[in-house]
Amino acid sequence: MRLSILLLLSVFHTYLPLNKTQGKLINITTAAITTDLQDDKFPAPVESVNRLFYLQRTANANTIIYELNNHNGLLDENDPLHVYWIRYAEKGQKEELSYIQRKFAYGVVTKKLPNDQYDVRFVSYKKFPLLLMKANDGKYHIFATVAQKQMMLDRIFVKIEGGSFWIPNVVYVELKGTDQATGREIIERFKP
Repeated sequence: MRLSILLLLSVFHTYLPLNKTQGKLINITTAAITTDLQDDKFPAPVESVNRLFYLQRTANANTIIYELNNHNGLLDENDPLHVYWIRYAEKGQKEELSYIQRKFAYGVVTKKLPNDQYDVRFVSYKKFPLLLMKANDGKYHIFATVAQKQMMLDRIFVKIEGGSFWIPNVVYVELKGTDQATGREIIERFKP
């Protein structure tokens, strides 16, 4: 249990607001973001029909991809997500997660819900619910509820400065996605 909590620190850490007012999330528009993400210059994965979202960290350019697990065009109801690396820091190769990464850090657990929906939780932080469901476009997407708004998730970025492998110093976690109702881009940033 303690191991999964520590691994969580490098992925999501506890969500707290950036400002000193406790309990309030900060909604940052794209224009308000400083060049933090641009300064990192991480490659964006190639668009894919099955990709739901991806996760990047300041540790290196390696990227974790979360995509639909389709077989012959049908979603695998028992295992709807496939999670793997793109190792940009090496040769850009695709690589499966290791057992420890899958079971304690970046893997997910899913539970089928009514109406072709799935509850999706990171193994390292089960308190942060995601919802896999069909959007207005008739395709599956991952949704996160942040600041009482439902965001169609596209990217998670974790800014780490120092610390250790087991206890990194997480400066912030940023979620980027789209408001399905308005089509507006939403960026939510949390300081641990």
